[in-house]
Amino acid sequence: MHPKSWLMREPGQASVARTLRLFCFSYAGGSAGSYLPWQAVVDPSIEICAVQLPGRGARLAEQPYTSLPHLIEALAQVIARESKLPFAFFGHSLGGLVAFELARYCKRQYLPMPVHLIVSGCSAPQFRRASRQMHELDDDALIEVLRDYNGSPPEVLANRELMTLLLPTIRADFALAENYKYRPGPPLTIPISVLAGKRDDHDSPDQTNGWSRETTNTCRVHWFEGDHFFIQSEREAVLNCLNNELAVVQCA
Repeated sequence: MHPKSWLMREPGQASVARTLRLFCFSYAGGSAGSYLPWQAVVDPSIEICAVQLPGRGARLAEQPYTSLPHLIEALAQVIARESKLPFAFFGHSLGGLVAFELARYCKRQYLPMPVHLIVSGCSAPQFRRASRQMHELDDDALIEVLRDYNGSPPEVLANRELMTLLLPTIRADFALAENYKYRPGPPLTIPISVLAGKRDDHDSPDQTNGWSRETTNTCRVHWFEGDHFFIQSEREAVLNCLNNELAVVQCA
């Protein structure tokens, strides 16, 4: 399993001195490519390293994961090979859950640890709502769920040929989240930053503030205008927040 198949970076950046690597994990059905434009906006000392899961992009022909523990084990091997530089995790929605459980796994297995965990549009694990088993919906119903989340362009959702190609991976990603079972364990010891949308119907203040239980370190919550996909509509504010949060880590 070669790390290059899992990781995407902006080309032509080898001459830039990096002091921190930010591994970015996408939402259900998302692709690593959505994070690459961030490189031009974040502090030059931060390397954006977007994680590309099987079943999308250049890995479209690969079988997507439906078991979160199996995915975490695979990702831990990838991250361990890339840990010569201090690193942090960022994940939105499903990606936040993946980033959290990956950090816990690294702690349990005495692997290199991220210096910071940033979760976005993701309920605290202990306060997640009961699963709606959306991955079991028929195609039409699942497309309506995606429309409700407001993260996919309407023209994409209306393209049935394209959606037929994408839905198996989207179903697998929803299964990762909906079959997740939180298991209590020792809290992390790294800072956690929580990003949330004020109009996100899929998250509440209680579910957001519950992240403070998952670390003995600081836990800062940042609210943004917008719905579940505020990272798109409020991109500039989100990236300013990332720069500020990671600057604190780099100065520590």
